[in-house]
Amino acid sequence: MSTSVDLVYEQVRQMAANFEFKPAERINESELSKRLGASRTPLREAMNRLTAEGLLVFEPGRGFFCQPLTPELVVHLYEVREALETAAIRAAVERASDDHIAAISEFLADTADRYADGTPTKEIVRLDEEFHLMIAELSSNPELVNMIKLTYERIRYVRWIAMRERIDITHSAHLHIFEALENRDAHAAEERMRTHIKTHNAEATEIVGKAYSNLYVPQH
Repeated sequence: MSTSVDLVYEQVRQMAANFEFKPAERINESELSKRLGASRTPLREAMNRLTAEGLLVFEPGRGFFCQPLTPELVVHLYEVREALETAAIRAAVERASDDHIAAISEFLADTADRYADGTPTKEIVRLDEEFHLMIAELSSNPELVNMIKLTYERIRYVRWIAMRERIDITHSAHLHIFEALENRDAHAAEERMRTHIKTHNAEATEIVGKAYSNLYVPQH
């Protein structure tokens, strides 16, 4: 892939992940090309790649669309997240050094106040992702980490909304998960991670089901 395609890919990828396009919105390639200062060829190549990754959808004769968010899709993505992150923390328990585990403890202590001081929801979601990715990286499996990152990008928009309802308990859930990791208790760590993600799944799915207008998702 050429450098120009790489650059355009990263730009559009961030736009799609952060839902600068509304869910199910048709993407105007001409306007986007002008906005990015890119020619249509690298833009089309980048969008084809993003379609393969599930961030965009291509419909023959109609063009590219931002991936719509439906309750069914949210359930599927959270099921993927659960499978990936329980595998990651199980591996982290076995492979992480004491120093790396201590770094997560320091991160939790340094960010604790952010969950209670009115920090914007988008920043809380970023901190939440950072905590989970720190654990994933301790798995020493870069492919697993990349798959988790892609899953986050596909559900980030709904998480921005769902997190508003649970900022106060997210940090305590992280502490509970970390306790098991620190104790090298693989079973407890996996079960606590599973419970944490299942709770997010139920809340996010309910929100998508009830708030189509806020999410710009077409009703079926």
